[in-house]
Amino acid sequence: MAIIRAARMSDVVEIVKLINSFAKEGLLLPRSLQSVYENLLAFRVIEEEGKVVGTAGLHILEDDMAEIRSLVISDDAQGKGYGRWLVETLFDEAEALEVPQVLALTYQEAFFARCGFHVVEKMTLQRKIWKDCAYCTKFPACDEVAMIKNTRVVATKSQFAERHLVTD
Repeated sequence: MAIIRAARMSDVVEIVKLINSFAKEGLLLPRSLQSVYENLLAFRVIEEEGKVVGTAGLHILEDDMAEIRSLVISDDAQGKGYGRWLVETLFDEAEALEVPQVLALTYQEAFFARCGFHVVEKMTLQRKIWKDCAYCTKFPACDEVAMIKNTRVVATKSQFAERHLVTD
């Protein structure tokens, strides 16, 4: 029986091995031990019989968008619905945090479409591009597809904008 849970310090080496095994195939970007340690609170894992067989992270980009990153399922655990389970779990967490949109930059367009995401033009994601993408080895020739799914949270005037309009 599999469970999904928050990642732990003891999972980091396995998370990095799993992510980087797919990164070697060019299916996603590699992650360092340091990167996973620094972002450990964002990661969820799927554990099957005491072994980490899947992982993904939810990263808050700004007040109106989160991103699902580093979604991988081990070869021997694929086809069991674990990828969708991780996406749905992280999407629910974003919704609970009142984030209006969830982003995925992916090569797996059909998978994310089945999860309710739709393709958007990458150039509409300027904050993402200049925050993260500009430092990527694939920039500016990124070949990933940008996909977004809206949560049930109503997007209102940006809280970021409200913070900057308030004078003390």
